[in-house]
Amino acid sequence: MEIYKQEFIEFMVECGVLKFGDFVTKSGRKTPFFVNTGFYQTGSQLKKLGEYYARAIEQKYGHEFDVLFGPAYKGIPLSVTTAISLSELYGADIRYCSNRKEIKDHGDKGILLGSPIYDKDRVVIIEDVTTAGTSIGETMPIIKAQGAVDIIGLVVSVDRMERGQGTKSALKEIEENYQIVTTAIVTMQEVVEHLYNRPYCGKIIIDDKLKNEIDAYYEQYGVKE
Repeated sequence: MEIYKQEFIEFMVECGVLKFGDFVTKSGRKTPFFVNTGFYQTGSQLKKLGEYYARAIEQKYGHEFDVLFGPAYKGIPLSVTTAISLSELYGADIRYCSNRKEIKDHGDKGILLGSPIYDKDRVVIIEDVTTAGTSIGETMPIIKAQGAVDIIGLVVSVDRMERGQGTKSALKEIEENYQIVTTAIVTMQEVVEHLYNRPYCGKIIIDDKLKNEIDAYYEQYGVKE
């Protein structure tokens, strides 16, 4: 596993973004772990987060695209900080764009924030995490309504590695349904591999009990090969 992935896993724990316990996902699944990028709260944390996203994007797509689209609301700061990091780390001047939940009817009218999306633009979508793939179904029509654009990919912070609407993983379903390439900074398999029975700041984050709970969750919701 690359060093930056190991650092990112520990960064999520440090920031309280990756939590373990009893949670319910947006899709209604009870889960022993939860990822919420809303817990990144300081300038230094957002700067680091953008750098991790930028590394994952550069590794998967390079920087030969035009727009980084972050769906409201969490995607707004993600698109901004990552666009800045793409510029600083790779000299790539990528435009950022997000949507409003409600269309503005005065001043800067319309549904978009940041850059407009033009015909022939190549777009990468940035999100926090995808569980069952429901949110992408809301995002794609917003982008497609802007013109003849090429949506080339979706990047998330963590691939939860579980089924979407059918038997395949949510990210695999998205790839097949929308003909785009998906990627993540890390997968849950990598998270478990890095934290299981390994002390971090003097504490075991994933012990045998929690590992069994995670395994049971994947037995129910994981992809059946």
